[in-house]
Amino acid sequence: MIRKIRTVLACLFFVAITLLFLDFTGTLHCYLGWLAKIQFLPAVLALNVGVVLALVVLTLLLGRVYCSVICPMGVMQDCFGWLGGKARKNRFHFAKNHWVLRAVVLVVFVLLMVLGLNGIAILIAPYSAYGRIATNLFQPVYMWLNNLCAYFAERADSYAFYSVDVWVKSGLLLAIAAVTFVVVGFLSFRWGRLWCNTICPVGTVLGFLSQFSLFKPRIDQGKCIGCKKCEKNCKSMCIDIDHHQVDYSRCVACMDCIDNCPVKAIRLTASKGQSVAQAQAATAGTAQAAQSEKAQAVDTSRRKFVVTTAAVGGAMLLQAQETKVDGGLAVLEDKQLPERKVALKPFGAVSLKHFANHCTACQLCVSACPQHVLRPSQGLTTLMQPEMQFDRGFCSPDCTRCSEVCPAGAITKIDTAQKSAISIGHAVTVPQNCLLAQGETCNACSRHCPTAAISLVSDSSTGHSRVTVNESRCIGCGACEHYCPVRPFSAIYVEGREVHTEV
Repeated sequence: MIRKIRTVLACLFFVAITLLFLDFTGTLHCYLGWLAKIQFLPAVLALNVGVVLALVVLTLLLGRVYCSVICPMGVMQDCFGWLGGKARKNRFHFAKNHWVLRAVVLVVFVLLMVLGLNGIAILIAPYSAYGRIATNLFQPVYMWLNNLCAYFAERADSYAFYSVDVWVKSGLLLAIAAVTFVVVGFLSFRWGRLWCNTICPVGTVLGFLSQFSLFKPRIDQGKCIGCKKCEKNCKSMCIDIDHHQVDYSRCVACMDCIDNCPVKAIRLTASKGQSVAQAQAATAGTAQAAQSEKAQAVDTSRRKFVVTTAAVGGAMLLQAQETKVDGGLAVLEDKQLPERKVALKPFGAVSLKHFANHCTACQLCVSACPQHVLRPSQGLTTLMQPEMQFDRGFCSPDCTRCSEVCPAGAITKIDTAQKSAISIGHAVTVPQNCLLAQGETCNACSRHCPTAAISLVSDSSTGHSRVTVNESRCIGCGACEHYCPVRPFSAIYVEGREVHTEV
């Protein structure tokens, strides 16, 4: 029963976190956003003491339950391991603990984070690695399926779905996500939790704590018949049946060994001589009751979710239809991104240094951005961390979704009033590109500026109007750069600030 409860909870967590990355409407973030904030590394970087203490207490109580239930990368490994078990049964055996390798990887990981080289360190961070996989590999498929549903819904005069653009945000990030998926999948398919127990820094930290956990699966030597069925099916390869020992630093509390033992010689106990069968029964009953209540809550909220999705989808579809017919049939040349001296970071990022030190590059804010403004960085020290570009949209002053979903504290939570008072950059004009310098009539930048920081003044030397920017009022939202009709390089662009200021 314990194993079944663990499996059900792991599936629920895995599906919910995956949907959190796939959802492009922002609806699920209102309900499931907390799942990102209870991940270990983001909680540490966000200084979320309550979550960190809760995970530590959970580990000291039940072992590495986090790795087998909460961590999406761990559950994904279990999925590949299950497939490997279908191909070849009884394929594992006890292996020695590579403590030196685990310690070296952890020390290097911490040093890179301290030195500000998060872009390199987070390549092996479990939650972030899975977030990149879900955003770059799973989300495009999800969006294609959505567009297929929208195609048929449109012909049935239904507005439950609307089409969205499917595009590659970064070729480098796509390659990194694909390589990570293939490597972790192969290791899990062949050797179970090898990556989790040799490379993963979170697994090493929790593995050290799990050695002191209260409840552990222990082997009763009097009942054990030495069949080694538990050892041959242990995906962590941590059961040494010859010596009747379990390496608890690698045990992920999956409880598979308890189910696999034909004589019930392995039991979850609080001490070597004390059985906790009654505690197990009570725990199982509580878990079933909680699961039943949760199922009822899900059933109640599902109807609300469907109604909300249909309403929002219908409104956005109507807006999309209006956008399609606006502007005639002229084919516009794509804009080229300007070379910014200082990268643009989202509102709430405080400064470049603060953002770089806290961001785990999980890409949750990238997938949640409704204006497609956030993109992964290509820089070495900030590799895969999001930055802002305005070729597909601009940062609307009434949107704070990225600050709401960030689990690591890289983007502090702000409201719309606070956002309107923050300047992340300032507009810079390129007069030689401007249509006004050529005698044409244009006021796109000043007309779309939400803070009235841009105005047109008459230039007596040329006889034409020119664009002026009041930097004290500019917040760097990028509306001017996005709506500038000049191609391929805009006549106005936004330069970032190293430290965000108030306006």
